[in-house]
Amino acid sequence: MNMTALLPPSLLPHRWRVKREAGRHNEAILGILDTPPIVPRRDGLVIFSMIGTAVVLPYLVAVKSLWSQLGRGRIAILDDGTLTAADRAILAQHCGDPEIMAIADVPTHPFPKGGTWERLLTILDRRAGEYWIQLDSDTVTIGAVPELLDAISRNRSFCLLGGGDAAVGALPVADFARRLYPAGPQEGHVQTRIESRLDTVSPDHGWRYIRGCSGFTGFAAGGAGRDLARAFLAEMERLVGHEDTFIWGTEQVASNFQLANERDVLALPYGRYLNYWNEPWSTDAAFVHFVGTHRYDNGAYTAASRAVIDRLTA
Repeated sequence: MNMTALLPPSLLPHRWRVKREAGRHNEAILGILDTPPIVPRRDGLVIFSMIGTAVVLPYLVAVKSLWSQLGRGRIAILDDGTLTAADRAILAQHCGDPEIMAIADVPTHPFPKGGTWERLLTILDRRAGEYWIQLDSDTVTIGAVPELLDAISRNRSFCLLGGGDAAVGALPVADFARRLYPAGPQEGHVQTRIESRLDTVSPDHGWRYIRGCSGFTGFAAGGAGRDLARAFLAEMERLVGHEDTFIWGTEQVASNFQLANERDVLALPYGRYLNYWNEPWSTDAAFVHFVGTHRYDNGAYTAASRAVIDRLTA
């Protein structure tokens, strides 16, 4: 007998609890395999994700729910090294034989390896002639997305905000630090440490910053590539040290910076495009990112996924 199945969730170690909840979620969304496949279009839009074998089913919910609202684009995937032959067959069937790249083939020097840096670097290397959307597998598009369609049609980059306090959008780096960290430099999470010290960056750069979430971003075709990211990496190393640029979360800071310095970046309205913090969303919501901290709370992720599956099957 599996004794862990008899324990209440609160007594299970966190990693066991998450694994069990993920398994239950996957079972609940098996119906995604019965929904019509994506019919990709080579129209200048790429919907891109980094995934592995553990998230194939949630990924299909994420990509099909978004594509069904956009009605355009081709699919590209960065294999984190764990996709199996069976996974690839499923992805080929449901995503129109997508382009699949190996994470080991992404050159990273002088950038950190891991922590989703390969994902960002792939976008920066490939965005010259196509609009690239970065889509996390733990997202669900639950409604119409006119803001996205307009941004894509205008070749305008977009950013999912990190929270309601980020609604100020892109600001000059010093203004951002003073406004969101009025008490000055702070310790703690590496993103907090970097952001709270941005007022020490030379104003001569003319750089801006936005507090976004790299789980859902749009990179307009023809925008800046690695050179700008490399210049900001040097600043991050100055702010927190070379070793700490390898901490999980620095890629998100770099993504935020890159987007903030795009031409007229769109900060998606947070009431409609949001991160799930164990709180109900409005009836006007269009897109929900089920962040790890609260991903399986209250069954909201499963309910949203199943509602999309029902809609795709109808």
